[in-house]
Amino acid sequence: MSKHPEEISAPRKILFRILDGIEWLGNKLPSPLLLFAVLALIVVVISGIFSGVSVTNPTTSEVVEVKNLFSASGLEYIFSSAVDNFIGFAPLGAVLVTMLGIGLAEQTGLVHSSLRGIVFSVPNRLLTAALVFAGVMSSLAVNAGYVVLPPLGAVLFLGLGRHPLAGLAAAFAGVSGGFGANLALTSTDAILQELTAEAARTIDPAYAETITVTMNYFFAAASVLLITFIGTIVTDKIVEPRLGKYSGGEQEDLEKLTSREKRGMRFAGIGFIVTFAIMLYLSLGPLRGDGAYIDSPFFNALVFVIFILFFVPGLIYGIVSKEIQNDKDLTTLLGKTMASMSGYIALAFTAGQFIAYFRETNLGTVIAFNGAEFLQNTGFDGIDLILTFMGITMLVNFFIGSSSAKWTILAPVFVPIMMQLNYSPEFTTLLYRISDSVTNMITPLLLYFPVIIAFAQRYDKKVGIGTLIAMMIPYSIAFLLGWLVLLLIWVLLGIPVGPGAPIYF
Repeated sequence: MSKHPEEISAPRKILFRILDGIEWLGNKLPSPLLLFAVLALIVVVISGIFSGVSVTNPTTSEVVEVKNLFSASGLEYIFSSAVDNFIGFAPLGAVLVTMLGIGLAEQTGLVHSSLRGIVFSVPNRLLTAALVFAGVMSSLAVNAGYVVLPPLGAVLFLGLGRHPLAGLAAAFAGVSGGFGANLALTSTDAILQELTAEAARTIDPAYAETITVTMNYFFAAASVLLITFIGTIVTDKIVEPRLGKYSGGEQEDLEKLTSREKRGMRFAGIGFIVTFAIMLYLSLGPLRGDGAYIDSPFFNALVFVIFILFFVPGLIYGIVSKEIQNDKDLTTLLGKTMASMSGYIALAFTAGQFIAYFRETNLGTVIAFNGAEFLQNTGFDGIDLILTFMGITMLVNFFIGSSSAKWTILAPVFVPIMMQLNYSPEFTTLLYRISDSVTNMITPLLLYFPVIIAFAQRYDKKVGIGTLIAMMIPYSIAFLLGWLVLLLIWVLLGIPVGPGAPIYF
């Protein structure tokens, strides 16, 4: 990491030293590839030690028991599932397919030309806010933002002479922290609403029927401005100054676009508009489906849609600019893109094994239910209860990455408890979303955490888990504090968290 500028203030110097310490300690861990292999082995050993330990779901009375992978049947699972665990690693296919499209646009020069066009038309400092905002809004595309925006943020910052890792961090903060905020309804709203309503039925079936998908909309919409503002300040005042000047590659002087590049961009732009119009037609017509729009076949295929939206303009630009003159040129450029992802593919193998083992052993579920039982036995009320609930949720996020999976476990326990203490199910769900969002960016168990590390290593081979966590901790803390202040104001004013969704039950 670069030396810190001498002109920074004393408080920031202290903060930077703390973050440097976190980075140093985190990077003493093995490489991410080896670390996930070691963690997978540890899970196997722990499952043997705690084999037979169980918890009971208080709502369904289902007994969940720790499965022993250190047994004959467990070893059979390990050997027979290795290939499926690799192929089934959720981000793998999404990353590779999306990067084929983005990579072609990058290899042909479309991305570079577009960045140069932006440099001469948009003030530099507005781009940070735009990048964070785009990250927040990307939850409309479910998890696609993790794959698309961080690498584009890095390329964008590099093209502007700024540190690429700062651009990656800003986008990652917006995408992961922004899961609790949006100006529109997303599939996450629909999933959480169903789980919340089901949990509320155990206390008040009639009230449960009134819980709608818009239950957190007012607070989530207001949070967009908050997260965008905080994310911009943290990037510009903390993360980028700490990173210093980027010296990982030569920074070329940006020249104005040539006539050939302008022509290529013009045709690529037309191609994008036509392609977008076709995708819009498909989303409203043949791929609309019969259910909710955000659950339609079109949205379920959004990764492929994003691939097409990048691939078509990239191909057109390549043909017009003479970068692609035949099918062999196209194959070569796509091959270069996949070659740049080779490290991530290797990492996906060990990460896939670890995630699968952890899920198979039920260790995350047992930890979550024990945390819920602890909260129930504390006897807390008011602010103590709220902060304890949020703390347990943030802790559980380090063991279970999926937002819906965590709420599937926690909602049947926490929603009834909070209802009996006069907090509405909608408000409880809001607390969960805040707690989940602020820790997404610092938990290595987030499925896309290895993806972000792989993207970062394209600019600095030394980037490890410690580097990424140290970059993201300022966002995590700032988002949490900002949301707590907004939450306090919301509660004091008694504003509903969504249409017909009060704070108190």
